[in-house]
Amino acid sequence: MSMKITSATYIATAVARKQYPAPAYPEIAFAGRSNVGKSSLINKLVNRKRLVKTSSTPGKTRTINFFLVNERWMFVDLPGYGYAKVPAAVRESWRPMVETYLEGRDNLAAVVLIMDFRRPPTDYDLQMVDWLEHGSVPFISAATKVDKVTRGRRGAMLKEYSTALGVESEGIVLFSAATGEGREVLWRRIRDMTSGE
Repeated sequence: MSMKITSATYIATAVARKQYPAPAYPEIAFAGRSNVGKSSLINKLVNRKRLVKTSSTPGKTRTINFFLVNERWMFVDLPGYGYAKVPAAVRESWRPMVETYLEGRDNLAAVVLIMDFRRPPTDYDLQMVDWLEHGSVPFISAATKVDKVTRGRRGAMLKEYSTALGVESEGIVLFSAATGEGREVLWRRIRDMTSGE
């Protein structure tokens, strides 16, 4: 059954814990390297073209942004990591800001780790996986831009992802913001992660 979105609303922007909204809903955070299509993925999930601002300039999102979806989930857009052209000081500020959120948010249900399926997981992605596993933070692996990968190449890429991330191939959600592929699968995972909330 297709996930019906009845509401999706911007709630708050934060760079520090005191600016977070009250922890009234299970939160799903979205993390990924800059330029992997994170904003487009969130917009596709909630069937809104511009809920999350997209930019042709990687590294543009430098704050933590909160969006309430269906009065049921809080989606949390984390700033993208690992973009070389962002000033070093900005890259360094990312870690404490994001780690403070991930470590201290009791209502965080899961992180959607977003990667560009056209390329193998980067060192930044693998560091994030290690960090999440070390902190016992549940996560969902999502590979975007799959519409740009031929069907014949998908099997080899999935195997590479599975090996690098240490997860079963079936556990990786193949997603396309352009075609909508993977939207219902990702929603199913999100609902599963929050069903006990």
